[in-house]
Amino acid sequence: MDDHIDVGDDALLAGLVRGDRAALPVLFDRHAPTVTRYAWAIAQNRQDLEEIVQDTFITLWRKSAEIVLYEASLLPWLLTTCRYLAANAGRRHLRNLAEELPDEFRLERSTHAQRDAEAAREQLRWVLEEIGRLEPIDRRVCELCLVDGVPYGEAAESLGLSVGAVKQRVLRSRARLRKAVTADEN
Repeated sequence: MDDHIDVGDDALLAGLVRGDRAALPVLFDRHAPTVTRYAWAIAQNRQDLEEIVQDTFITLWRKSAEIVLYEASLLPWLLTTCRYLAANAGRRHLRNLAEELPDEFRLERSTHAQRDAEAAREQLRWVLEEIGRLEPIDRRVCELCLVDGVPYGEAAESLGLSVGAVKQRVLRSRARLRKAVTADEN
């Protein structure tokens, strides 16, 4: 590894492309302090800092064959890569950030939610009243399948009906409920 210390970045990059395992540690030792200082200035937090620096050098290793040096140093490429990785980490934080609403919005939202819940209860009450007007067996099928969410097979077994009969009764009851809703809207 000592023979790599006096070698330029371009030769070390060529060594990475050829699979020289000693080239990456030399590049890391040479440029990590500068990349770390740069990442420190733009990272959201310490955990991101370490991840950004690590990912910068992993990206160097992975993309070594694609990198074209315009200067003798890899540092401009490393700092640009570091900046993009920090920006990605910042966007990740923003996506995962849940900001608290001010109290006045919470009250307003809860008032709207209360009104919505009251409207839903009113609609449900109306639907339950319509279900209550059905024949006793149809009413029980709707209560089990539509209100309680019991699967057709279980409802059929508990009521002593076939699954087909339960499905038919649900379809017929839904049609009646739909007709009642349409008539009520008009």
